[in-house]
Amino acid sequence: MTDSVEQNGSIMEEDIEEAIHFTRVLNSFRSYKKDALAHVLTMEKNFLQLPEAHRKLLPNHLNILSGIKTCVEQNSAICMEIVKSCGNAFQNKSYEETENDKTTTNPRPMDLDKVRTTLKQIMRDWSEQGQVERDQCYKPIIDEINQRLPLNKDSGLNPTVLVPGCGLGRLAWELARMGYICEGNEFSFFMLFTSNFILNRTPHSSADNFHQFTIHPWVTQKCNVSTWDSVLASVRFPDVNPALLPPSSRFSMAAGDFLDCYKKQNTWNCVATCYFIDTAHNIISYIERIFHILVPGGVWVNLGPLLYHYADMPHEPSVEFSYEQIIQIVKNVGFEIVKDQRNLDSTYVNNPSSMLQYSYKCCLLVAIKPLSNS
Repeated sequence: MTDSVEQNGSIMEEDIEEAIHFTRVLNSFRSYKKDALAHVLTMEKNFLQLPEAHRKLLPNHLNILSGIKTCVEQNSAICMEIVKSCGNAFQNKSYEETENDKTTTNPRPMDLDKVRTTLKQIMRDWSEQGQVERDQCYKPIIDEINQRLPLNKDSGLNPTVLVPGCGLGRLAWELARMGYICEGNEFSFFMLFTSNFILNRTPHSSADNFHQFTIHPWVTQKCNVSTWDSVLASVRFPDVNPALLPPSSRFSMAAGDFLDCYKKQNTWNCVATCYFIDTAHNIISYIERIFHILVPGGVWVNLGPLLYHYADMPHEPSVEFSYEQIIQIVKNVGFEIVKDQRNLDSTYVNNPSSMLQYSYKCCLLVAIKPLSNS
């Protein structure tokens, strides 16, 4: 009886923690405007404190800051649309702003940073400007899947593909559009709320009904700025109509931790991971689970660097391995490696106009679960 009570208490505690986190994420989207405008007001204040002779050298600077404020307002409008769209989808209630929510679950600086990153993720996954990055990261994965698991156009019994850590869902959506039976899986509420808005809440009345929304993904950038026009630059999304999937397509999104959601052995023909495996506390657990859920002969395609999400994060366990060690782990788990391509240039939510450029040398790994363990 005691064990049952303790277990129920633990479940209730987890539910409460999840509800608090849920509301904190919503309030982070709501707080984007206040936080971003505070930074702009500081920039304005510092400029006005310059000697008058110095201010006269840049007579248009206050107009630039005013333009930044306008862009922040437009970004905030999108954030509020994301908030409004997510209530029914995730907890069967309307999440309109309340004073109680705001006072009990104030966003943390890291949460506000995630909102800013989410806006950049929209650019990456669902805008024409993001096509370069998608070609760098998604196209190699799609090409490998298409080559090793071709579609069965005659029978219609197409391969199943799981995309863990799918972010805003574009890779999974593209695979479903091709004809694969595809499911995206995501843990982050920031990503889930935003992908729900893009995939399910944008109007889908016609084939031409896209490019409906505008964001300014770089508007909070103030260092390494080549021109202020690049900071004010707008991005329209989505670049395709998310509703335009073939009538026979099967596409779904699942919320939750990968290790909790996928435990059934021999289920998937393919697992596709992009910038994902290093989000684990223990990367070996991910590799073992991928092997477990693949059918014999199933294919794992992975592309990305090794950022190790939890490295140096206080109170979060993390083990970090070299890529050579990863390859050895993959072999020891039981995979047969059929492709190991390295030094693929890739950027991630990159501003091409910034004076600071980050580029990764990614690795493309293709591994197959043997038909027999003997």
